[in-house]
Amino acid sequence: MSVWPAWEVREGERATRWLHVRLAFGDGASIDALATVGEGGVCVEDVQARPGLALEDLAVLADWIEGPLARACGAAAGADPGDGAGTGVHRDGSARPRGPQEWRLVARTYRAARERGADPVLAVMDETGHSRRGALRLIGRTRDAGLLPRRHARR
Repeated sequence: MSVWPAWEVREGERATRWLHVRLAFGDGASIDALATVGEGGVCVEDVQARPGLALEDLAVLADWIEGPLARACGAAAGADPGDGAGTGVHRDGSARPRGPQEWRLVARTYRAARERGADPVLAVMDETGHSRRGALRLIGRTRDAGLLPRRHARR
């Protein structure tokens, strides 16, 4: 997922930022959104998806973009979210921990999401920048390392 600024409007001390959000999936599907961020919170202005989204998917979209938008807006003043201060950090392989360090991060993120009733896979996707498939593989490796309990066998 990538987030980058579109434009910003300032009125005195208050500012409203418009951000482009792009999610690309391994199967070729993609979602492009335009979100505004201001004192009143976040508002999704426009969404284009290929293939189209069902109404239920729009609720999941909010979960997917919430963390990256928060990081992009929490970046230092004047910093571009794609310059490493926001979600770009997760796309740069050198900035992301690997192996046991990454597994510990995944285990913490997974458990925290479960405790607050959120989707742990989405939380891992958000934290690591991996696609859903990549996050699931990483969760599996974390389980193999013994940092998460085994899933219950389906009958």
